[in-house]
Amino acid sequence: MKSKEEKQLHAGSETVPKDSSDSHESREPNAKQLLPKLSQSQLQQLSPTALAYLGDAVYELYIRRYYLLPPQRVENYHRLVVAQVRAEQQAKMLNLLSPHLNSHELELVRKGRNAATGRPKRVDPQTYRQATSLETLIGYLYLTNIERLTELLQKLLLES
Repeated sequence: MKSKEEKQLHAGSETVPKDSSDSHESREPNAKQLLPKLSQSQLQQLSPTALAYLGDAVYELYIRRYYLLPPQRVENYHRLVVAQVRAEQQAKMLNLLSPHLNSHELELVRKGRNAATGRPKRVDPQTYRQATSLETLIGYLYLTNIERLTELLQKLLLES
């Protein structure tokens, strides 16, 4: 039995199958294959701490991207990013965003605040809980509503 690619080659066509997202033969994965959408039941399995873990990475990546231009030395990038991803700054950003959050988002923030565990080494517990709340919200929105996440992140007043 010939594969789809072999059949196409013998038919004189070198085009890729129209629905390559289902094909196991596809050599270049698309975004849906790399980052498949989670089902509602999968989302419900994620703890606020897991969402904060993801949100921490997403937030740092957003901040890194924000400061990428104009080109600078790596040391300058690092200094700018570290200043923004500190718990104190994240707590300020949460306070800035709070008036723009809907009731579901505020509930996620509450769950994230209550899930903050451990003893922070450098900051007071309240600041740490607020930072974790922001990360929880960002992690959840990254998985469920990129447009809303983008809208909120654009409201942040980042310093140069």
